[in-house]
Amino acid sequence: MKYQIACAALALMSSAPAFAQEEPAGPVTVTGSVGLVSDYRFRGVSQSDRGMAIQGGLTATHESGVYVGTWGSNLSGWGTFGGANMELDLFAGYAIPLGDSGATLDLGLTWYMYPSGADKTDFAEPYVKLSSQVGPVKGLLGVAYAPKQEALGKWCSDADCTIYKPGDKEDNFYIWGDVSGAIPNTPVSLKAHLGWSNGNSGLGPNGTSVAPTGKYLDWLVGADLAVPGTPLTLSIAYVDTDIARVEENYLRPNFQVADGDNFGKSIARSTVVFSISAAF
Repeated sequence: MKYQIACAALALMSSAPAFAQEEPAGPVTVTGSVGLVSDYRFRGVSQSDRGMAIQGGLTATHESGVYVGTWGSNLSGWGTFGGANMELDLFAGYAIPLGDSGATLDLGLTWYMYPSGADKTDFAEPYVKLSSQVGPVKGLLGVAYAPKQEALGKWCSDADCTIYKPGDKEDNFYIWGDVSGAIPNTPVSLKAHLGWSNGNSGLGPNGTSVAPTGKYLDWLVGADLAVPGTPLTLSIAYVDTDIARVEENYLRPNFQVADGDNFGKSIARSTVVFSISAAF
């Protein structure tokens, strides 16, 4: 959409009188993206039973730095999130430039929703991100802390819940770092990610806990190809975690693919994720 609008604008400008001037941009900028991924991985763990997912989002940013937005994806597994087949995130924040350093401090909150799922599966997670760029290299350090909520607790409604506490509330801490950089004179960019989770040692209600086995690391290395002359980006990434198999066994059967071609496979083992996305 953004690409088409830009092309139309260039055509109009080329046929307009010399004295015509481009209208000033408004105080609010709306951006978005839509994409298809071979596996939706959130903090290293598959949310789509190692299957494909369609994803998309919109963000409205005011010139002051205040922004609001939404992002969604289809999903599966982890007890199918209480019956929900979709994740819908609502987020808002404020990005603050730090003087002339080129760094930006971003303060915000994400509300994770699972429409049509069971009760008490939604949760809120505030975050702080510090980003900067030196030449073609971009870096980001982030911290997210979800305070104690039932969606992150270890409880269930089944009769045989000897190790769970109905209504239990737990919190979750996540810290991560991202780095990316474009290869000069090419449409290719390289990227890497490392994250560390600290949450409960089991699944939250209907499997929505964002730290499924307590403390663990997740990482990613990959590359993006911006298709010249289009808004499309092709991506490939290797994703993995250090979640031990003994921890996976503790959480089975929720920690494995429930059905289909990948039945019985772990949703936290290493994989290669392919994606195609378009920005507008």
